[in-house]
Amino acid sequence: MNYVTLNNGVKMPQLGYGVYQTPPEETERCVLDAISVGYRSIDTAQAYYNEAGVGAAIRKCGLPREELFITTKVWISNAGYEKAKASIADSLKKLNTDYIDLLLIHQPFSDYYGTYRAMEEAYKAGQVRAIGVSNFYPDRFIDLANFCEIVPAVNQVETHLFQQQKTAKVVMQKYGTQIESWGPFAEGRNDYFNNPVLGEVAARYGKTPAQTALRFLLQSGVVVIPKSTHKERMAENFEVFDFELDAEDMAKLEALDTEQSLFFSHYDPQTVEWFMTVAK
Repeated sequence: MNYVTLNNGVKMPQLGYGVYQTPPEETERCVLDAISVGYRSIDTAQAYYNEAGVGAAIRKCGLPREELFITTKVWISNAGYEKAKASIADSLKKLNTDYIDLLLIHQPFSDYYGTYRAMEEAYKAGQVRAIGVSNFYPDRFIDLANFCEIVPAVNQVETHLFQQQKTAKVVMQKYGTQIESWGPFAEGRNDYFNNPVLGEVAARYGKTPAQTALRFLLQSGVVVIPKSTHKERMAENFEVFDFELDAEDMAKLEALDTEQSLFFSHYDPQTVEWFMTVAK
């Protein structure tokens, strides 16, 4: 396993397991499977409604708590200092843990400054080892980073072959913030796994397109959290540390970047209006 060192000295596995859209009733089994494969970083969120399943797996896996790296996120409906503070306590209870390794603001809406103050307080109290944000575009990221006490350790954003976040990465590097990918496979959109360039590069290394795509992100300095409910696919996604893409193949994959989201844009008024409906 490769690790990245966050801006406060905390070490984070560069490859983790995400449970977005994992049904609550399946989450415990999926996380236990992932841990048995070798994953030590687990990414969940209040909005996934499966923190309790992650907590059950933490309790049953048999590993010392310090060997696991647990991430969760504060949802928009819990924004603001008081609500966020209460939600952090609730997440700790559901996760069956005394501390969270990484706590993120899930979306940059509502009173996220109040949310971040509650997170800074939890960090100082030892309830959280690192804090950061998710889905913060460069403009809002720069704003928060300049008016908070603790600079975000991580910004988790849509990052994959077709949206490589090159501009955002430069901004994050300036502030010492680690980029983390959600949707490293773009949920298969844009015919992801049948891309001819990706397939050609993968064949050269005797790897699958999925493994090659993950390897590209890892070599680009991105933290990744692929998700699967199938143990064999979890294992496949984990086998990405026994090969290295050469400079020519990295350049070929870098050229696939469209610099456009395959999901949503915070600059689209209709998208923001939708987020407002789910925030209440």
